[in-house]
Amino acid sequence: MGIHFTEEEFKSRQSRVIKELKNQGLDALLMFKQESMYWLTGYDTFGFVFFQCLILTAKGDLILLTRAPDLRQAQNTSIIKDIRIWVDKDQSNPSDHLKNILAELGLEKSNIGVEYEAYGLTGRNAIRLNNSLNNFATLYDKSELVSHFRVIKSVAEITYVKKAAELADKAMEAAWENAHSGVSESKILAEMQGAVFNGGGDYPANEFIIGSGKNALLCRYQSEKRNLDEVDQLSIEWAGTYKHYHSAMFRTIPIGKINDKQKKMYDACAETLKACENKLKQGSTAGQVFDIHAKTFDTLGYKNSRMNACGYSLGSLFAPNWMDWPMLYTGNPYVIQPGNVFFIHMILMDSDNELAMNLGETYLVTENGNERLGKKKLDLVKG
Repeated sequence: MGIHFTEEEFKSRQSRVIKELKNQGLDALLMFKQESMYWLTGYDTFGFVFFQCLILTAKGDLILLTRAPDLRQAQNTSIIKDIRIWVDKDQSNPSDHLKNILAELGLEKSNIGVEYEAYGLTGRNAIRLNNSLNNFATLYDKSELVSHFRVIKSVAEITYVKKAAELADKAMEAAWENAHSGVSESKILAEMQGAVFNGGGDYPANEFIIGSGKNALLCRYQSEKRNLDEVDQLSIEWAGTYKHYHSAMFRTIPIGKINDKQKKMYDACAETLKACENKLKQGSTAGQVFDIHAKTFDTLGYKNSRMNACGYSLGSLFAPNWMDWPMLYTGNPYVIQPGNVFFIHMILMDSDNELAMNLGETYLVTENGNERLGKKKLDLVKG
């Protein structure tokens, strides 16, 4: 069976969530985040693009409601024993099936938490859910209840994150080897993703981001592929992924010649990353890490080129993106703790001169500070 943790670890995770349900006066939690389902049970699927819900009650009941294609998926990848199927047909409303299960569990007039902030719960299905459970139970938005536990990685999870970091390093080696004038972005992507797969890794939760020329200033994947010019710039953001655990990196590689303005931008990125690294420690808040990012860049004259967030937590993520909760932006009160894994990215986009510079690394927070998981040099490397 494709279960990546011991049953004892899963039971421990469930016990902590059940304890929190009781602390918050909740009788059950309805999970629509695939990340929550994977973390609690091992259930591994992209079937969350359709309606499915994992129910966990304060009494310990664990029931999955899903479609027929995911029955064996759940049986083969998770510890879930009670799997219910809703049938595809015209006018089918799986929320009514969910209501029947909750009634079976005696949860009428109860307090139920819902993961509303979930890619697995579309706006239409949320409306149907609310309509089905109207006057049945009192619903509360508890979208981050499981996330508060997931954000602190166990010893077993850290092993997977570090394996992901090794794969990210291999992908970087492939990028450095292939990022030269005349080479297609497609070739570079193929070699990078191939390095991850050849190392036993997975698809990432979103596409690798690649862009050259003016597209080097983009922070999202787009489908144009071009050959690198004799003098060019290439921005790449990627992640090594292992058992769905991610370790991300970000680089801009000057091609053929390093522009003096870009060299200055790189120096600013390196200085700011170091400042953020020093702040990323037990007891600091996520907002404080961003604030040192903003202060350093602004002092160096790059206020108009920087972003309004400088990173986010990483873990076991599913499509459509690998950004986890919480994000590093000003005022975020989340207190950083050992076991947190954060991707910190320095992004400078000079639109006037059409120049980009990016530098990003993944860190594990420890008792004594943090550990940079990528082991490759931070130097500016020319292609």
